[in-house]
Amino acid sequence: MTNDKIIQVKDLKKYYKKGVIKALDGVSVDINRGDVMVVIGPSGSGKSTLLRSLNLLEEPTAGSIIFEGVDITNKKIDINKHRQKMGMVFQHFNLFPHKTILENMILAPVEVKKIPAEQAKAKAMQLLERVGLADRADAYPIQLSGGQKQRIAIVRALCMEPDVMLFDEPTSALDPEMVGEVLDVMKELANEGMTMVVVTHEMGFAREVGNRVLFMADGKLVEEGTPEDIFENPQSERLQDFLSKVL
Repeated sequence: MTNDKIIQVKDLKKYYKKGVIKALDGVSVDINRGDVMVVIGPSGSGKSTLLRSLNLLEEPTAGSIIFEGVDITNKKIDINKHRQKMGMVFQHFNLFPHKTILENMILAPVEVKKIPAEQAKAKAMQLLERVGLADRADAYPIQLSGGQKQRIAIVRALCMEPDVMLFDEPTSALDPEMVGEVLDVMKELANEGMTMVVVTHEMGFAREVGNRVLFMADGKLVEEGTPEDIFENPQSERLQDFLSKVL
């Protein structure tokens, strides 16, 4: 684990309704290269808002986000340039229904990074092979199961060769029997040293794959530590209460 900070979040705030709703209330955290940081907490705790702020899908009310040395909350920077280095996987797969799986995968590398189509295809096929879906390259999203679509969504993000992967509850829209196949792909990525920030309800994944766990409640970062710290030795009453309900 290097101590090279890839993302630094400083006193991040996101308020709605003129401050009545504090989705994020002064969150600060450093994410190091190679971290698998898992964010847990009750619904409405600000987990997804934090994750979506990391690539400015949510614009913070205050605070700063330094990504690879650049403050991306600065209005003058080209956020799209920085977003290219952040892969994002949502609850819903966001695949283009009228394009084949392979077309979905090469779209961004060809259009955004101007990678030659043949090169992009070769890379995409390699990734599809890796998640066991090379035979579905010419299929359309409607022909795939939820678990297959989510695996495609992950490798589609990897086609851009990102420096960090952000996962927003990637298994919560899936049937229970499909969750494992998606988590397996994520575990493999973690083992290869990919920097990942994962918002999830899957406590087993947090425990087994994360090297750091953040517990959020009411827009605040309540506790952070190793999976052992968080699950075996929770300090705050709020975390103890949460774990008693989910474990």
